[in-house]
Amino acid sequence: MLPEEKQMEVLEVYDLTQSYRDTAELCGVDHHTVARVVAGRARGLQVADQPPVGSKLAGAFIDKVDDWVTRSGGRIRADVVHDKLVAMGYVGSERTTRRVVAALKKSYRHSHHRVYKPWISEPGGWLQYDFGAGPVVEGIPVVLFCAWLAWSRFRIVVPLADKSLPSVIAALDQSFRAIGGAPTYVLTDNEKTVTDRHIAGIAVRNRTAVDVSRYYGVTIATCVPFDPETKGGSEAAVRVAKADLVPTDYNLVEPYASFADLDQSCRTLTAELNSRPHAVTRRAPAEMLEAERAQLHPVPDRPYSAAFGESRSVGWSSTVSFRGARYSVPDRFCDSQVWVRAAGAEVVIVAGEGSGAIEAARHRRLGPGQASIYDEHYSGPGRGPLARQPRPTRRAEHEFLDLGEGAKLYLVEAAAVGARRIEARMAEAVTLSALHGVDVVDRALGTAAMAGRFAHGDLGSIIVHGAQARPLGGPPPEHSLAAGTAMWSALGTDGDDDEEEGQ
Repeated sequence: MLPEEKQMEVLEVYDLTQSYRDTAELCGVDHHTVARVVAGRARGLQVADQPPVGSKLAGAFIDKVDDWVTRSGGRIRADVVHDKLVAMGYVGSERTTRRVVAALKKSYRHSHHRVYKPWISEPGGWLQYDFGAGPVVEGIPVVLFCAWLAWSRFRIVVPLADKSLPSVIAALDQSFRAIGGAPTYVLTDNEKTVTDRHIAGIAVRNRTAVDVSRYYGVTIATCVPFDPETKGGSEAAVRVAKADLVPTDYNLVEPYASFADLDQSCRTLTAELNSRPHAVTRRAPAEMLEAERAQLHPVPDRPYSAAFGESRSVGWSSTVSFRGARYSVPDRFCDSQVWVRAAGAEVVIVAGEGSGAIEAARHRRLGPGQASIYDEHYSGPGRGPLARQPRPTRRAEHEFLDLGEGAKLYLVEAAAVGARRIEARMAEAVTLSALHGVDVVDRALGTAAMAGRFAHGDLGSIIVHGAQARPLGGPPPEHSLAAGTAMWSALGTDGDDDEEEGQ
């Protein structure tokens, strides 16, 4: 088949020469081809509609080839068609077969192509979002949440630890607050996040997604398959974010030391994308957002509760389980519901709902089977086999432990070394407290515990020694080996008496 431009040239030359052979000589084609093109114009056919079929395929084979093209949906290869035709007795060239197949496939695509109306967005109408594979930070693969406000082309990039519904709700809440309002529709390409199942091609939304849409006053919709205009903006945002944020050999981006560094890079990229003119509108998205913000409706003061994470019950051990690991929370939240979500390399636990929501704890994210327990989350004494504390049950035990912390330490240390007759030593301490005072005996008990003195009479010796102890500063004067000067006063007095007697 001649190209359309060549057919127009043939017709133009034929109108001047009115000769098939002269036109063929001037245009460099066969005179039979000139006759076919002229005859087609005479029948009222457009240049593109003229049959390209050679004479050898115009018979019984052309209908068969057209059937193969139709059955394959316009995908059959010309070499496959030629092999089938040869088996059926076709003696023409493969070049003719390729020309015919190409023409029939083009005709099939023209008659079966998808027709859709161009999608034109209006201010405050649509917010699209999609996900992209982000970098690996601290051993954890990060997901890039990329949102795109359709009319103003305003883009938002938020790093997420996963694509779970709580993470998506938190990212949507952050996006709404970044643009200063909520649009009418939210369009997503990830139906698994907001859809339970499909019935006759209709997506059935899960209850949480419906509650979120009511809370923010938006309608959540999902993209139509193979519809580039409706989801092209969010896909372009993903492509740009991955090119600038994921470290590769082409962009020379250094690996991120922490999730906070990646979050800061996302904020910087968002500011850069929204401050420069867009290729279509020739205006900066941030500038157009100022005009679109008037069409957005207000966002609630507090995020939706599920944006805080997944709901968990706090047991009496003041821990919650999240992704196979255990994390502690302050013991005042025992037997209550909290929200747990992953935030990069950390796990954030939030207690309460609405305006009363507070951050209860924050841990480093751990793997399955591991645990993160903070001592400050437990107000009482330590628990466990190595942190047992004395708990008196009898009167004698109460009297001994009431002496003070030294008595508790004495009991714990004596029991640890297997001291004998501990009960007798305890009764002895109570008796000595009546003689020497509670503070003195308690201090002596602490000294005995640290020195490991648990035998009979050790406590009394420590008390006596403590009473006789003198402050440091040298021995008393009466025990000094140095000669004093007091004797010289006597010597002077005796000499005077002898002189008086001699006189």
